[in-house]
Amino acid sequence: MALLTPLFAFLYHLPQVYKWLLKPYYVASLFMSVAFLAVRKTPGVCDHLDTQREDGNPCDFDWREVEILMFLSAIVMMKNRRAITVEQHVGNIILFSKVANVILFFRLDIRMGLLYLTLCLVFLMTCKPPLYMGPEYIKYFSDKTIDDELDRDGRVTWIVEFFANWSPECQSFASVYADLSLKYNCSGLKFGKVDIGRYGEVSKKYKVSASPLSKQLPSLVLFQGGKEVMRRPQVDKKGRAVSWSFTEENIIREFNLNELYQKSKKLAKTRGDKICQSQFPPVPEEEEPEQDAQGEEPESKKDK
Repeated sequence: MALLTPLFAFLYHLPQVYKWLLKPYYVASLFMSVAFLAVRKTPGVCDHLDTQREDGNPCDFDWREVEILMFLSAIVMMKNRRAITVEQHVGNIILFSKVANVILFFRLDIRMGLLYLTLCLVFLMTCKPPLYMGPEYIKYFSDKTIDDELDRDGRVTWIVEFFANWSPECQSFASVYADLSLKYNCSGLKFGKVDIGRYGEVSKKYKVSASPLSKQLPSLVLFQGGKEVMRRPQVDKKGRAVSWSFTEENIIREFNLNELYQKSKKLAKTRGDKICQSQFPPVPEEEEPEQDAQGEEPESKKDK
């Protein structure tokens, strides 16, 4: 199942994957991921390499190289069990492929290992994964605006993501959070983001550590009446985040988004505001199913 799950996810999202795999960052990462394979299998190049194979064939993997590749493949499968998006699955494969290349090149020739490691460091410092640029209903806060927005109307519930642009986890979560904002954003339920990598004072005030060791990025915090109600992931006494999976299903369940959405629609009706800005079909009103039987038009159609 560890192999089949990422494979099925990849095939399902193949059209979307195809688009962003052609971006320069992923093209370069792909070439770097197969560098050792290309060197070992290219005629004219592999002929000059050392080998520990009994048959003396330098253009094929020896038993130690196969062992290293199998071990790192097992690690990739374990990491991908907790991956949320296809981007995370592919990112894990690319990351550990580069690690395997470093080990294999150093084992083959220390000069080739140093050259490949230098290329990886240059790539890491100069190239960043492409940021999510799709549709969303999210308000971006700064250190000067976040407090005012949260306190502006006590009837509005805010879900705020504390993130940092350099965090791979935050980059992978961006599309999931954007989809939630498109489905659930209403006048009484709003979504926000604040970059604590840029605004350090916000990080201190809301006690969200930007340190990679804390594992607190991203953090989702629910505010009602300007006060924090809950957050995920939770933080233990040592300041480390309790492991939590940022899947869409987990967020909907833990933050009771369906219930909050229905309450927000009722609030919007009493205030006469625009009820819903969702680009998706409205969330089913589980508490009041009889309204559909009365032929009431869905709110999303009324907006249109």
